[in-house]
Amino acid sequence: MSVTSKHVRRPTLACEIAADRVLAGRAADAGRMVEIASARELAPGTVVPDLMEANLLDGRAVRQAIESALGGVGGRSRDVIAILPDTSVRVVLLDFETLPSKRDEAEAVVRFRLKKSLPFDPADARVSYHAQSTVKGMRAVAAVVLNTVLEEYESAFRDVGYNPGMVMPSMLAALGAADAERPTLVVKVDARTISIAILEQDQLLLFRTLENMRGVTITGDQLAEEVYPSVVFFQDTYNLNIERVYVAGLPEAGGAAPALKNQSGAQVEELVAASQIGSTIGSVPRWRMAGVVGALIS
Repeated sequence: MSVTSKHVRRPTLACEIAADRVLAGRAADAGRMVEIASARELAPGTVVPDLMEANLLDGRAVRQAIESALGGVGGRSRDVIAILPDTSVRVVLLDFETLPSKRDEAEAVVRFRLKKSLPFDPADARVSYHAQSTVKGMRAVAAVVLNTVLEEYESAFRDVGYNPGMVMPSMLAALGAADAERPTLVVKVDARTISIAILEQDQLLLFRTLENMRGVTITGDQLAEEVYPSVVFFQDTYNLNIERVYVAGLPEAGGAAPALKNQSGAQVEELVAASQIGSTIGSVPRWRMAGVVGALIS
């Protein structure tokens, strides 16, 4: 689900702006893998993801990184899926008995409900939502980004000649890489957050973003401890057990596997497989590519 979507045709380029680097990729013609990827590191403090404050503290450096990363993979294409840090976008799951059939009326209802979940007025934000049927009615998966924050990121792309036709938060983008027919836990770690999603039959049932002071140095036991309350809540709420666990964002995802498997009883896999990325330009950490890969292959 995108925060914004201005084109019917999905771009074949994706670029993620994270706190520490810019990552880019181009989808193969078949759309099931990223045929070429690139990354550029950012100095600490260049990007400080935040829901309400300025995010791009060194806009010039970010623009240079976008231009360099996309220039290596983009060819002549200028349309791009822009992927934002999870802490720059609020994702909220809202349950309804029904939603109006007309899109504008349904969005007004979603915006009204969001007022209780946001530290700012939804009128000052871009809201996008995806409605899915539930046993009790409807659930809206809403992504909300403050207009001033969105404009920062979109301008960074436009200033170097790219059109951010779609904009997505990193975790929602990453979920495009998950096979979630069975009850599936997806855990994505970055320098500031741990994002947790639980899906079943490709429907999003739980979504949380937690503060992560340990960054990618977090141990498997510590990660399992952070994830545990969400797993218990899911099991108690839906009377289902996790059958598959995906991990993204850790240099050694296998290091977290024993603790997560012991907790859930499920097989633990890396969200991005080596077969999903073709060639790379320079040093591209595959374990950080979940957002780009998921956005392009979903």
